[in-house]
Parts: sequence; C-alpha cells; structure tokens
Amino acid sequence: MEVYRSSATLSDGRRLLYFDTAPDTGRDRWIDERGLGAASNASQIRWDALREEWVGIASHRQSRTFLPPADECPLCPSQDGRRTEIPAPSYDVVVFENRFPSFTTTATGAAVDAAPFLARPAIGSCEVVCFTSDHDTSFSQLPTERARMVVEAWADRVAELSARDGVEHVYPFENRGVEIGVTLAHPHGQIYAYPFVPPLVARIADAGRRHRERTGDCLGCSLLQSEERDGVRVVVAGEHWLAYVPFAARWPFEVHIAARRHVPDLAATTPDERADLASTYVNVLRRFDALFETPTPYIAAWVQAPVHSGRDDVHLHAQIFTVRRAPGKLKYLAGSESGMAVWVNDVAPEDAAARLCG
Repeated sequence: MEVYRSSATLSDGRRLLYFDTAPDTGRDRWIDERGLGAASNASQIRWDALREEWVGIASHRQSRTFLPPADECPLCPSQDGRRTEIPAPSYDVVVFENRFPSFTTTATGAAVDAAPFLARPAIGSCEVVCFTSDHDTSFSQLPTERARMVVEAWADRVAELSARDGVEHVYPFENRGVEIGVTLAHPHGQIYAYPFVPPLVARIADAGRRHRERTGDCLGCSLLQSEERDGVRVVVAGEHWLAYVPFAARWPFEVHIAARRHVPDLAATTPDERADLASTYVNVLRRFDALFETPTPYIAAWVQAPVHSGRDDVHLHAQIFTVRRAPGKLKYLAGSESGMAVWVNDVAPEDAAARLCG
C-alpha cells in the first residue's frame, strides 16, 4: 500500500502531517488562520527515589479542551466559519503535535539537583493521531484500508521519533470511552516519545533478558508459541499476528496482539505484517465492541522495545483491555492494585476468551 505524506505548520509553529493514499492532495496548502500564540510549557520529570521511576509533572494540561460538543470538536476538519486543529476541509489520517503536551522539545521545566530531589525538563514529544475525519465512528468501524493507513502512520512516526536525540522510548496508544477518561470523543490516539524507558517496558525488558540468558530464546516468542499450543485463550490467529487473552490477564477483558516474527517495534515490521495487523487489530476491536450493548471503553497500548537498549529483549505486541467487567460495572483500581500493585481479576481469562470468541 502506497501512503503519501505531506506536512503543514499550524499558526503556533506546531507540525502537522497528512497521510493519504493519493499524492498531491493539496491538503497541505490550507493555512491555519486561528492566529494561536505559542503555548507555554513548564513540564518536568521528577525522580521518585522510592520506586526509582520518573514521574511527569504537567500542570499546564489542566486547561486542555474537555469533552466539547460535536460541533466544537477540535479534531474535525475545518469548515467555513469554524477553524480546528486540522486546517484542511477533509483528511484521511492526520498526525500533529499536541497543543497541551506532557513531553515536548520546548519544555522549560526547571532542572533540580539537590539529593534526594532530582528533576529535568520533560523533553520529548506528544503527538495526536486522528484515524478519520468522521467524528461519529470508531477504529473498529474503519475499513481495512483506512486501518492500514493508521498502521503505516504509526510505523512512520515510530521511526522518526526514535531517531530524535534524547528519546529513549516511543509509545503509540489509544484511549476510547469516557470511562477511560478521554477528553475528546473524536476517533484518535496518541504517540508519546519519552526521555526515559517507562517502568513497564523496563520490567519486560529485564524479564526478557533473563529468559534469553537462561534459555537462549525470546520470552515473547515463547509466550506466543505456548498460548497457541494451549489454544484455549486464542482469539484471532492471523498469518503474521496472534491475538490471545494472556494466561495471567489483569483486566476483565484483555487481549495481546503479538507479532509472530520477533521484531522490536512497529518501524521494523514489513508491509505484509502491517497489512495483516490492520485486519487483525480491527477484528479484535470489533470483538470488544460486541461484548456489551454499548460501545466498550478500552485502552490499546503498544509495547515496543526501548530505542537504545533491550532491542532483543522486548517482543512487539499490543495490549488491549477494558475497565468494564459487566454491564454497568467497572473494574476500579482499588486498595490492592493502586496501593500495592497486586492485581486481582474478576473474570477468568479462559471465560474472557470464550466471550470474545463467541
């Protein structure tokens, strides 16, 4: 699939990229006429000495747009009399720098070196990925060709962001549903470029390294093969990807979509793998939406290898999960999960897989 990329600059200097299936659509010639002033960003990362983890501090995000009505959505195309984040009157897939980022190349947060207190400017990137110009749809309803365009945009951005100085990890994800905490209803996701390796990825890389040193094999490959042999939790078996409910699932309904070939990130996938991913991904999301009478809220999180370390120790996969455990009931992270990080799941993984396959 040939995907063409063109760029534009928003009125406050942020970069916007259009992804299209045809060359020279002319979308990049539309001008952002809003006259936005440069946004201030004093975000920091602060070191938590007890957990040995970085924490982002981004108080400027309190003023970000929150659940506007559909006719005021900033992610819809611009129309006569109403200007949005996307200057063109139509688009296929769009990626642009977030106006209220947690991490940015222009972060001005103060550096602190006064043990035990350590802080740095939150240098990195936060990009918004608009999957479609249609406000009233969802990723699960996208045609396979459009889903493939989104996958191509992900791979493009992972490659470019990974090449930036100071970036240690790139994280594409989607939040869907007010129960998850979304602030904009338009179908979209985000991509964070962190100046550090997130704790979850660091733990996965460490487990992968120990497994490889002990057995000579990739832990992600071993898990995928074991789940496929067991079979009971497999949801979709594609040519290049396997979707399954993990044996020790933490969330009521949770599916991992893992690459059959060992690859570290989306940028390393082949065109055939990206094509198969688009159909597999949509298939899984449609199964999530069939669980309940109303659309299922979910988080879709891509677990990729760090940019500069552990490239052989993290196996590319997506983790898709919902906080809804039953109609009208949510899984809250209460005392055990939030206080001690010990998870207790209300739904057996085998039962969840049976529901998703039904």
